[in-house]
Amino acid sequence: MSSAPSVLPSSAHLHLAVALDGAGWHPAAWREPVARPRELFTAEYWADLVAEAERGLLDFVTFEDGLGLQSSHFIEPDGRTDQVRGRLDAVLVAARIAPLTRHIGLVPTVVSTHTEPFHISKAIATLDYVSSGRAGLRVQLTARQNEAAHFGRRTLPRLDAYDSPATQDVVTELFDETADYVEVVRRLWDSWEDDAEIRDVATGRFVDRDKLHYIDFEGPHFSVKGPSITPRPPQGQPVVSALAHQSVPYRLVARAADIGYVTPHDTDQARAIVAEIRAEQALAGRADQPLHVFGDLVVFLDDDPAAAAARRDRLDALAGQPFTSDARVFTGTPDQLADLLQELWSAGLSGFRLRPAVLGHDLPAITQGLVPELQRRGAFRRAYEADTLRGLLGLARPANRYAAKAVADVDANAAANATA
Repeated sequence: MSSAPSVLPSSAHLHLAVALDGAGWHPAAWREPVARPRELFTAEYWADLVAEAERGLLDFVTFEDGLGLQSSHFIEPDGRTDQVRGRLDAVLVAARIAPLTRHIGLVPTVVSTHTEPFHISKAIATLDYVSSGRAGLRVQLTARQNEAAHFGRRTLPRLDAYDSPATQDVVTELFDETADYVEVVRRLWDSWEDDAEIRDVATGRFVDRDKLHYIDFEGPHFSVKGPSITPRPPQGQPVVSALAHQSVPYRLVARAADIGYVTPHDTDQARAIVAEIRAEQALAGRADQPLHVFGDLVVFLDDDPAAAAARRDRLDALAGQPFTSDARVFTGTPDQLADLLQELWSAGLSGFRLRPAVLGHDLPAITQGLVPELQRRGAFRRAYEADTLRGLLGLARPANRYAAKAVADVDANAAANATA
C-alpha cells in the first residue's frame, strides 16, 4: 500500500517564476511602444530581461523553445506573418545569460520528441556548471508532422483535433516516451559519481574509472548505454519541470518532474489538480519525493485596473481577435494579483509561473509592483537564501543512485561473507 505523497517543508513564502517568450505572451506584444522587436534575437535583450527578474528575487525564469515556427494551431503552422515568429535556442540563451547572473535559476525548454537524451543531458549538465548550480529544464513534446519532417527519422499521423481518440492515443504514447526520456537524462547525470575525478598529477590518473557507470537503459523508445561524457552536475540532478493540462501530462509530472506547471482557473480546480497529481505521484512510487506544483497565469498589470483592461483591449484590436490562453488570464493591479495568488496558494499550489503579456511592461510590474506587495504581506522572501536552484526550491541534493547501489552491494557482500 502506497504512503501519502511527501509534503514539501512548510514555508511562509510562495515561489515565483516568470516565463519569457519573445516580446510577451500576447501575440501583439511586439507592437507596443515599450517592446524591443528589433532586439529579440540579441543576447543583450535576454540578459536585460533576466537581470530584471533577478532584481525581483524570482526563483527562476523559463525560456520557451520549439522545433518549428510558433503557431496558434495545435496541429500545424498557421502561416501568420503579423506575429513574432522564430526563437533562439533556449539552452544556448540560458548558457549565455548564466555568467551575467548570480542567483536566479535558468530553465530552458527542451523538446524531447526528436532530440537525443544523451545530448540534452550533457547540455543541461554544462549549463549547471556554467551557472554554478542554477540549471533546470522544461521538457516538452511535439506531435506536429512538419517538425517530424525536420529530422526524417519518424513519421507522425496527422492529428485533426486535440480531443479526438486518435490524437489522445498518439499524445499518450509521446508522453510515455517523454517520461523515459527524462529517466535516461537523470541516469546519465548520475553516471559519474561525485568524486569520480581524481586529478592526481603524481599518478597520472584524472578519473577513477570504477566511479563511472553504464546506465544500460533499455526501453521501447531508447537504448542508451552511457556513461555520460560530462561529470555529474553541481546540483547532482538539475531541476526537471513540465507543463500539464490534464490527466496524461499530470502522470508525467508525477512520474518524472520536480515541478509541474498547471493551469487552474479557480481555487476549486487548483485543489482538484493538486490532489490528482499527488495521487499519481503515489502510484508512481514517488510518494517520498518532494514535488512542486506551480500555477501558470498570463498577466496584464497596471496600477489602475481600467488601464490594464484598456491595454488588453488595444492589443486585442491589433491582433484582430480577443486574446485567449490555456492558462487563466489576469487583468488588474499588482495588489489584486497578490490577493489571487494567495487564494490559489491556499489550495495547495507551492508557487506560480507568471507569463507577462508584454515583457517590457508586465515584467517590471511583477518585480517592482507584485513582489514588494507580497513582501509586505510576508508571503515572499526579501533576499536570495540559497546558491542553487534546488536550494531556492527547498529541494535537497539527491544521492547518486549508482554510488548508493555500489555501497549497498559492498555492505551486502560483507554481510554474506560474515555469515559464511
